[in-house]
Amino acid sequence: MTKFIFVTGGVLSSLGKGITSASIATILKQSGFKVSMLKIDPYLNVDPGTMSPLEHGEVFVTADGAETDLDLGNYERFIDKTLTKKNSFTTGQVYQSVIKREREGGYLGKTIQVIPHVVDEIKERIYAATDDNDFLIIELGGTVGDIEGLPFMEAIRSIRHELPKTNTMNIHLSLIPYIKAAGELKTKPTQHSVQELRRIGITPHMLVCRTERELPKNLKDKLALACDIDRNAVIEAGDAQSIYQVPLHFIKEGILTPLSEHFNIKIKPNMEKWDTLVKNILVPQNEVTIAFVGKYLDLKESYKSLIEALIHAGAHLNTKVNIHWCDSERIEDVGAFDIIGKSDAILVAGGFGHRGVEGKLAAIKYARENKIPYLGICLGMQLAILEFAKNVLGIEDANSIEFDPDTKNPLIYLIDEFIDQSGNTQLRTHESPMGGTMRLGEYPFEPLKGSKLQKAYGNEEVYHERHRHRYEANPKYKEQLEAAGMIISGQSNGLIEAVELKDHPWFVGVQFHPEFTSHLETPNPIILEFVKQATNRK
Repeated sequence: MTKFIFVTGGVLSSLGKGITSASIATILKQSGFKVSMLKIDPYLNVDPGTMSPLEHGEVFVTADGAETDLDLGNYERFIDKTLTKKNSFTTGQVYQSVIKREREGGYLGKTIQVIPHVVDEIKERIYAATDDNDFLIIELGGTVGDIEGLPFMEAIRSIRHELPKTNTMNIHLSLIPYIKAAGELKTKPTQHSVQELRRIGITPHMLVCRTERELPKNLKDKLALACDIDRNAVIEAGDAQSIYQVPLHFIKEGILTPLSEHFNIKIKPNMEKWDTLVKNILVPQNEVTIAFVGKYLDLKESYKSLIEALIHAGAHLNTKVNIHWCDSERIEDVGAFDIIGKSDAILVAGGFGHRGVEGKLAAIKYARENKIPYLGICLGMQLAILEFAKNVLGIEDANSIEFDPDTKNPLIYLIDEFIDQSGNTQLRTHESPMGGTMRLGEYPFEPLKGSKLQKAYGNEEVYHERHRHRYEANPKYKEQLEAAGMIISGQSNGLIEAVELKDHPWFVGVQFHPEFTSHLETPNPIILEFVKQATNRK
């Protein structure tokens, strides 16, 4: 029977519930258990797909095409596992399902209420995510006391009564603030947070304390007594240089004992490989600088997966990857050399909209002409094609219909119809609602033999990567591009998935998002090769 660990948060948000949950999952996974994770978001949006990156950070895409919270990315990166749409749900999805069932007569005319109908729907979704795993770690977004979180709290309380006591565990993450003027760490916010949790009917079995200062023994004892928690189950969670240190910190803090005692099992993780990779992140032998050209640079969270993927590659190459953030609009103002000049490699990330495009094109031209290693992702590949068409083929008005719907040379276009993940034909026009017309999730691609793409991935005929985009490279221009020295090195059912330059040491553009499949223990092949090329250039 699957064992459940529920992780709740108190006092304030952004304390690191996702990293805490993923770290506990890592410890269990490295102990030989089958582990999965679930993120519950109490907001009313059906998913974060239509939210601005400034509002909610990055949208993480699962293999089966779900647009989810960025915490799911952390889960995959920590436990080295592919998750699905079952591993994430929101209040919006819950209410959507309940109302749909009510409209279809599924409740046989009963009055629909939060208890039991909404709570039962939440419990069904939690149980559906177990998938015969030994452990399911469930992270509830928000903080204790939020009005929108109450139905989920009730579901957690109810599940506790439906299962044997040793099959559910409640872990509460809370803040222990340091008051500089008083020179003291204060436990009262955490005490109040636990009181609110207990008022709802949930007693935590473990307390994880986020703090900037070391927690002395007497404060841990005070918290244990005040919150009715075993002394060995008060775990300090201080700031770490790398998020991947957190599982190691938890083990040093003695987290194995309360976990083992509560579930009455032996937990003995093998962290040797993990420890080596973390040491490579913290004390690397080499370093490189990569120019990261984008437009959402004020909020680094919008590129979360890509930043982490570069860290994974660096860990495996024992190299520190310094990211030189290059605002594409700034490049438009002062030129590529002044902004990018001293970097070892250039990366142009994905994105939507016309703003900053000229700066990205200038960065790509600089990489092409100066033989600097280049990786273009999604829009970064499409712009590489446009730059090549404009400056090598001489098609001055080459454009994407995303930027100019009436362009006479649409090198990047919107195919009228394509086969989605379910095998259904989807019609796409420029006026179609954006969310419903994207290529989302995992699709196969075939690397060209002898290409740099194939060298990075290996000798299999087909590989799979994840997508999140509307527009495609137009195959009508394929022969012209190839005749001038651009190689189409990856294809998927006739769609262009990757391009390279013949007369360049390493210049690759990919239509997919390789960062979504990069994990600490298994870095993504093309990003690993890109960082390797940057180190070779030094």
